[in-house]
Amino acid sequence: MKISVLSLFPSYFDGLLNTSVIKRAKDNGLFEFEVIDFRGFTKEKHGHVDDTPYGGGAGMVLMCQPVLDALASIRTENSTVILLTPQGKTFQQSMASELSLKEHLIFICGHYEGFDERIRDYVDLQMSLGDFVLTGGESACAVICDCILRLLPGVIKQDSWQEDSFSNGLLEYPQYTRPEIYDGKKVPDVLLSGHHANIKKWRHEQALAKTYYHRPDLLESVTLSKEDEMYLNSLKKDCQENGSVIK
Repeated sequence: MKISVLSLFPSYFDGLLNTSVIKRAKDNGLFEFEVIDFRGFTKEKHGHVDDTPYGGGAGMVLMCQPVLDALASIRTENSTVILLTPQGKTFQQSMASELSLKEHLIFICGHYEGFDERIRDYVDLQMSLGDFVLTGGESACAVICDCILRLLPGVIKQDSWQEDSFSNGLLEYPQYTRPEIYDGKKVPDVLLSGHHANIKKWRHEQALAKTYYHRPDLLESVTLSKEDEMYLNSLKKDCQENGSVIK
């Protein structure tokens, strides 16, 4: 995979590319990553890439020309162009899985007050991290790239992310490590039993419980077995009898 980022602040991505598993994956040649400063494509005499908005208003708006010329210089028939914008579709794990199979991703990072509306006509996807506004698209881009890159073959072990939160529609089950007892709090006995079937059942139920207590909206799109429904009904009954408590 190759990722190209159009940005006015290339150094923003230094941390992503030079830290932890992403750095190791880059050093091992598992992906290509380039950041292109589209200021270098402007035809404005003084290097401007933005101008005041038509109709008046606060702030400056990124112009079409430098952004789209930079895009045209790297875009191929195998490229998927993504515009980072608060108006885009909210990014989710399922989208990361789909994008990790693409050959070439191009991200456009906006800045200032916004960008010329006509830029939207040249992209394949519009994407957002959530219902909030950032100073620029770089921070959102870094998060999305991190999420995608860790799914590439060889970056981390596949079984390390297959049971991540959202991978199967549920939040991840609780995890424990040494010591067995800390400050009077003990690791659940089932995890020490060595009984793999019981451990698997416990983890699935805990994932259901985590999702029910913290993100019940996710359950609306998950296919539940009869056993799952019975377990969730027991949780609901417990909440009704003892009060709803976040766990």
